[in-house]
Amino acid sequence: MKKLRNEQKGLLFIALIIIVIAALSLFFARSLKTNRVEDALEHDTLLRTLFVVQNADGSVLFSNVIILDTETKKAAVINLPGYTGAIFQSLGRTDRLAQVYNELGMASYRSEVQKMLGISIPYTTMVKLEDFIRLCDMFGGMRVFIPSPIDSTSGEGERWLLPSGAVTLDGDKIAVYLRYRDEEETEESIQDRYQNVMGAFLTGLHDQSFKIFNSSKNFKRFSVNLNTNLADYEEETLYSEISQIDTESIIKQTITGSLRNVDGQQLLFPLNNGEFIKEAVKQTTYMLMSSDGTISNRIYVLEIQNGTKTQGLARRTATLYQNASYDVLSAVNADSNDYAETVIVDHIGNEAVARQVGELIRCTNIKQADEMEDGSSGDSMVDFTVILGRDFNGAYVIPGASY
Repeated sequence: MKKLRNEQKGLLFIALIIIVIAALSLFFARSLKTNRVEDALEHDTLLRTLFVVQNADGSVLFSNVIILDTETKKAAVINLPGYTGAIFQSLGRTDRLAQVYNELGMASYRSEVQKMLGISIPYTTMVKLEDFIRLCDMFGGMRVFIPSPIDSTSGEGERWLLPSGAVTLDGDKIAVYLRYRDEEETEESIQDRYQNVMGAFLTGLHDQSFKIFNSSKNFKRFSVNLNTNLADYEEETLYSEISQIDTESIIKQTITGSLRNVDGQQLLFPLNNGEFIKEAVKQTTYMLMSSDGTISNRIYVLEIQNGTKTQGLARRTATLYQNASYDVLSAVNADSNDYAETVIVDHIGNEAVARQVGELIRCTNIKQADEMEDGSSGDSMVDFTVILGRDFNGAYVIPGASY
């Protein structure tokens, strides 16, 4: 009997040791636990997240990169058209960007997007379409603008029915908005719809943040629909920051280029071998981080003038500026087609912004409107006039060159 009691005491002692070790391990684990998002924000105010909505078959429906400055609360949403073409190292061939995700998954997709945009993207989120629908209903619907009523039928007999105007759509209607196709609709228009939905998602997150983040239970209901590369507590930090976004000033960008037929499919090859989108993203990032209000407080209006004999140069350059988040009022011919140098004409006396306008095309020749000869300063209704000279190669100014 005594022997049995001694054995019981020994087992109890061992159990106590195990409990103490477990408690100490838990204590040290918690004390050593780091939050990668918080740690990153101590050194950099920018958050960059790749957000992918996935079809039921596992393919990418649409994707965007969200860039947020956590101090200014300004954000940009960069649409990634799935038909963007390039020689993708991960695939070992020329193909559509979406095919990288479809075949190799998120890690390879993020790697290729980082190369394409010239930035690091530490965080990723994948949402299945069915879960995106659920999030839409959780937000009480998402608000989008539909220019004309939709009433058509898919090849499989599904009826697509949507009202026109600025409307709030529930989850099922958002799914229709994302999936319907019109025979006369361009791929560019479809991409616009995708980006509109991304903007509506961010607005819904912002508007419902007081509910989502007021308890761990509510956040769990939200986050269960997300598949990220973060731990739960890091995920909450990330989306809490994103929910504070200034939804009234989201900058929308997309990849632009020329269409080419490759192996039977139309691919969009980025302008200037992809260098333009890198430069546009870089400039947009500067705009987000501007805290003095000189750059990011509004969208600036430009006029593009072609001062050369190259046909269509003003129109093509206008596209560059529009996709760098400027508002181009007009693209016209200059008073002469013999400008040797490209010049930025500043109508508002804001040198900081004028330098930003010029930086996109690497132009440092900036003049005030009153310095220009009569008739050459451009439209006084715009903030800046860009007069393209012979030193402009269609993408950048090359000092001393003549094209």
